[in-house]
Amino acid sequence: MQVVIHAGAHNTDDDRLVNCLSDNREILANYGTNVPDPMNYRRLIRDILHKAEGDGLSDDARDILVDAISHDGAVDRLILSNPGFFGTPKMAVGGGLFYAAAELRLDLFRKMFPDDEIELFVALRNPATFLPALLEKTPFTVMDDLLRGSDPTHMRWSEMVARIRNSHPDIPVTLWCNEDTPLIWSQVVREVANIDPTVEFTGEFSLLIDIMTPPGQQRFKTYMESHPGMTEVQKRRVIAAFLDKFADEDAIEEELDLPGWTAELIDELTEIYDDDVYEIERIQGVQMITP
Repeated sequence: MQVVIHAGAHNTDDDRLVNCLSDNREILANYGTNVPDPMNYRRLIRDILHKAEGDGLSDDARDILVDAISHDGAVDRLILSNPGFFGTPKMAVGGGLFYAAAELRLDLFRKMFPDDEIELFVALRNPATFLPALLEKTPFTVMDDLLRGSDPTHMRWSEMVARIRNSHPDIPVTLWCNEDTPLIWSQVVREVANIDPTVEFTGEFSLLIDIMTPPGQQRFKTYMESHPGMTEVQKRRVIAAFLDKFADEDAIEEELDLPGWTAELIDELTEIYDDDVYEIERIQGVQMITP
């Protein structure tokens, strides 16, 4: 069985990915893909992982979990999604690292699914916006407390990815930038679900609609309905053209009102992030979904 671990990151898709997959549960079941309700497994997996850290896993832990959460039918591919798989928002940064517990948690997943093929999917986000959004979900009110004194300009997603690849070279990693998600949403869903471009699914353009003005939304729907059978590349060109003309700036822009989070720091972190993504694309065993 293939086991998909979608581990966030925090404050990226707000469960839109797993909700989209759930909306297409019956379609995906035809391809052996099982999308259980997150409410049925998030706490259960958390409890299993916590117990495993102390007492280890029972021999039947895997079968108990699969039986408890799976729907009827063949399960060739099981999709599990939780931004907290690698820790709480408070644990997401520390010691100058993103998700320091990632390798340990993946090790526990490997023990939970010892004979299955695990795949990891993670959306990255510009630290300039990721860290302030993360701060809001923690007990901290000051960024320095969240970072434990670390310098945000020294933090790299590529370091986290390298740690994961070094510790678990058998686990393929698929990543994408949260900022690109509206443009690549269809491919992200297809990669996670393991379906080819010819399979239609509900919600293919749901994220795009959210960041487009109402007139643009209507024109886009009309255009897509009148041009069936477009390739993925053609769809992206159309999406880019419509966003260029009809993007809702209020839905796209983020207000960052945080002491010390200056425009200069935001620009610096953004430039570092862009360079970091380029480094990630060069890491062996990593697939980067790009526009």
